[in-house]
Amino acid sequence: MKIDQRLAQDIVKRTMKIINYSVNVMNENGIIIASGNPSRIGEHHIGAVLALRNSSVIEIDRELAQKWHNEVRSGINLPITYQSQNIGVIGISGELEEVRYYAQLVKMTAELIVEQAYLLEREQWNRRYREDFILQLLKNNLSESELVEQAQFFAFPLNVTRTVIIIQLTQPSVENVQQLVGYFESNLVNVEIAINAEKQIILLWENEIPTPIHHIMSPLFKKNEYRIAVGLKNCFAKALHLSYQTALSSLRYGQKAFPRKTCYFFEEYKLPALLNNMSHSWYVDELLLPVEKLIENDTKKVLFKTLQQYFLANCDLDRTAQNLFIHINTLRYRLNKIEQITSLSFNKIDEKFILYLSTILKR
Repeated sequence: MKIDQRLAQDIVKRTMKIINYSVNVMNENGIIIASGNPSRIGEHHIGAVLALRNSSVIEIDRELAQKWHNEVRSGINLPITYQSQNIGVIGISGELEEVRYYAQLVKMTAELIVEQAYLLEREQWNRRYREDFILQLLKNNLSESELVEQAQFFAFPLNVTRTVIIIQLTQPSVENVQQLVGYFESNLVNVEIAINAEKQIILLWENEIPTPIHHIMSPLFKKNEYRIAVGLKNCFAKALHLSYQTALSSLRYGQKAFPRKTCYFFEEYKLPALLNNMSHSWYVDELLLPVEKLIENDTKKVLFKTLQQYFLANCDLDRTAQNLFIHINTLRYRLNKIEQITSLSFNKIDEKFILYLSTILKR
């Protein structure tokens, strides 16, 4: 552990709130790196060198300061110790009889600040590498041995089932993503949290998914400010990449097909979510040929919309007609017209399935 200039300046600032004297912090070489008197920064402090060399308190009165040709000022200098090692020196400038009273208090304060900084740094390190482990796990980039080794290191149980939840903010920024992560860390239990390159917040959820899911969000965020996608449920660690990919696919499909919705569940959109990743391939182009022909012959897209509503209503003629506000005979006419243009029949299961797939892929 070393004291850098930022940490040293923090020590000076906080200790000078306690006492009304100028405080200096010297590094492990006895160089002043922070001071209540900024003009002294960069000076080589003889008293600090002696304090480090002898691991002792060095007191400097006026007589000694003059003896050293005023290269130092009267005051007291104490080693800053962390884990039984001297990592720097803290000095208080002033009349020796006055500042001696504050010496141990200032030393203790400095060492507490150093320990706090170390613990914070260690926590940030652990969080950063734990997050990297989670992201590699979700991308399926770890071998069997790497998975076991890193899971053991991070105390990440492999025999627990989890579900991946992805939260996409409408306008993600460093500030609002960190704000939401902070809210989750304070309010969610048994949930791992990571942020991917797209600033999407990823939750590995151990428990039952709450209903409604948007209740997990901070009250500071409105529904139109985010989208939530839930992947394949209850996966062990080795299969978490499947939960992640299905959540991503559900999110992409849901944002495109149902932009007004807030939450998308893979269980609700299994087929379209799975098909969403194959939207740019030659076999998709082949599947879309009939519906492309339909759209070419239907400039107002009345027939295509009818086809969509027909499948959304589970091929129920009465429900489709009601949803479209048309007579059932009008619906039958339109369906016949679709068969003529596409050369596909609703009475043949494979051809009907092609029409159904095309309505999904065309979205």
